[in-house]
Amino acid sequence: MTDVVDSDELLRRIQRARACAEEEERAWRTRRDNLRQADPEGAREAGVRSLAYESVLRVLDEILTPGRHDDEA
Repeated sequence: MTDVVDSDELLRRIQRARACAEEEERAWRTRRDNLRQADPEGAREAGVRSLAYESVLRVLDEILTPGRHDDEA
């Protein structure tokens, strides 16, 4: 990738990535909740994936709004 992007485009890309990560985190959390009774192992895996996306969200939030999660640590 050799495209040069300005700061506004970079911000838009980060915001899109955050929105995507938020959607995925929500989907995996829902899947975890739905699988809890029928498939505990599947629920565990979905829970791990949900946590991974939650971590990505925290990182992107820190880029977009530094200090937002300082009080939650």
